[in-house]
Amino acid sequence: MKRVTGATTALITPFKNGKVNEADYAKLIQRQIDNGIDAVCPVGTTGASATLSHDEHKRCIEIAVEVTKGTSTKVLAGAGSNATSEAIDIAKHAQRYGVDAIFSVTPYYNKPSQEGLYQHYKAIASAVSELPFILYNVPGRTGVDIHADTVIRLYDDLPNIYGIKEATGSLERTVELLSKRPDIAVLSGDDIIDFPILATGGAGITSVTANLVPDLKSQLVHAALNGDFETAREYNSRLYPLNKILFCESNPIPIKAAMYIAGLIETLEYRLPLVPPSNEHMKQIENVMKHYTIVGA
Repeated sequence: MKRVTGATTALITPFKNGKVNEADYAKLIQRQIDNGIDAVCPVGTTGASATLSHDEHKRCIEIAVEVTKGTSTKVLAGAGSNATSEAIDIAKHAQRYGVDAIFSVTPYYNKPSQEGLYQHYKAIASAVSELPFILYNVPGRTGVDIHADTVIRLYDDLPNIYGIKEATGSLERTVELLSKRPDIAVLSGDDIIDFPILATGGAGITSVTANLVPDLKSQLVHAALNGDFETAREYNSRLYPLNKILFCESNPIPIKAAMYIAGLIETLEYRLPLVPPSNEHMKQIENVMKHYTIVGA
């Protein structure tokens, strides 16, 4: 069972006139392929998955598989929900359509116990037992944290669960996980601390910022994984102002604004309850972007 790791991008989902802009979406994925990204991640939380219909969610996965076919770029598809049955349905669709792996965010709002989280993920992973599976922990958004012991329990008990996207913002959590299971794949889910996680033994990143600068993010990760930590650190430091401003409001508000400013998406459109950034933040995003070359823009 092949693990999907390395430089991966949490794709935005562009809209036009209230619908998914499939043409722009395909172009964005091709741009990721052209700039060295190892895997694209459709319909994660950056992809506004919480505001998509199930049909839209599945269609985004299909487009990602279609565009990456015949390339070395993999598809690590989002298959999460606050209802276990819905997550299973999406995961099965992703498997049928030929994704390389899936990742699944913790069930938001419900705030299940650790046993509830274990049973939730066990049910999904068991339903697609031949598909590589990665957990996704972002407690600041979901209201629930997968404790390290629960992660290890799932890793030990479910053969297809090979790692976790860690977006707690805690380096200690990464150290704890790798101290207990050195082979577990930890992907950084916080752009600002990509380098420290990689230097600690992380297996890659799942990046928001890579939507805008896939070339720089892929170079950062590949340098670190090849042992060139000085180059990786330099990239991480260079990207700090951009990583910082892209979280001035709730993700994916700023990154979509940045993509629009760069001319990479046709319209700046969100779905309620998300709205465009304030005028002040829009200007700040634009000012920071002036210090970077946006390839393909």
